[in-house]
Amino acid sequence: MPTYRQAIRVQQWIAAIGIVLLAIKFYAYFITHSVAVLTDALESIVNVVAGFITLGSLMVAAKPRDSSHPYGHGKAEFISAGIEGSLISVAGIWIMVEAVKKIIHPAPVFELDTGLILIAICGLINLTAGWIGIIQGKKSNSIAVSASGKHLITDAISTGGLIAGLLLMKFTGWQWLDSVVAIIFGSILIFTGFRIVRGSIAGIMDEADDVLLKGLVAFLQKNRKNNWVDLHNLRVIKYGNRLHLDCHLTLPWYLNLHEAHKEVDALDTLIKSEFGDALEMFVHTDGCQPESCNLCSMDNCIERRHPLVKTIEWTTENLFQNEKHAL
Repeated sequence: MPTYRQAIRVQQWIAAIGIVLLAIKFYAYFITHSVAVLTDALESIVNVVAGFITLGSLMVAAKPRDSSHPYGHGKAEFISAGIEGSLISVAGIWIMVEAVKKIIHPAPVFELDTGLILIAICGLINLTAGWIGIIQGKKSNSIAVSASGKHLITDAISTGGLIAGLLLMKFTGWQWLDSVVAIIFGSILIFTGFRIVRGSIAGIMDEADDVLLKGLVAFLQKNRKNNWVDLHNLRVIKYGNRLHLDCHLTLPWYLNLHEAHKEVDALDTLIKSEFGDALEMFVHTDGCQPESCNLCSMDNCIERRHPLVKTIEWTTENLFQNEKHAL
């Protein structure tokens, strides 16, 4: 799949950059002996490990559907994101432990100017790589690449705060700030990791994506056709960068099979115009009932039994119900 090839290419660059930055940050730590700089270096270990895990998950997710995985291998991305989030949280805990140790056993910081320059360069590179990762993740609808990009952005922001804290320590001479900065950013890492793990579990458990669903329902309501008497039993499941949509579409009962199929094709084309080919749709068609006339806005219906009373607006509440709409 082209989108996966693009995502894999971006992730390969992210993983390669991570190795280079890891070496630079540990060099900065060895010349400064700053526990705050160590926090950045330890997170880079996570970046490298997570980068290659994400790369592996994308390669698995890119495999075509088979008899063992009829919906594809996209769930591998959620597992990757979960592992990455867990590693980020572990790194945060490790950083806080090292910071507390330095509070108990203080140690001087050396060559801070050189260390700050090296860390600043790494921060800018991470910011750029993370921004590219998020854009590619959205473009390819890949949760793994998006998680990787967000992680790098968080790393860059943490680096900025770390630099600010170390500059304050440099000009004030307060050595204890080194540990305080490390504790603050260790806490940020723990929280960031928890959020990524939470999102991956939600994906594995097929938890509804409220933002996605509300956007889909609003789009359908805006573009609905008069022939579509109602839409119900709507469900959306995400498998990596693919969306699977199931629904029941109520149509005029007298349409023949060919005419009904054209309406289904029209619905499929409409949704893919907004969400692209990453969406796979399965539609069950229902014939309307006499009571449907009261809410049907179809013009010149040859079988109308009752006048239109009210058109029901499609919402996340009534589209998810497993029953035809009624007044």
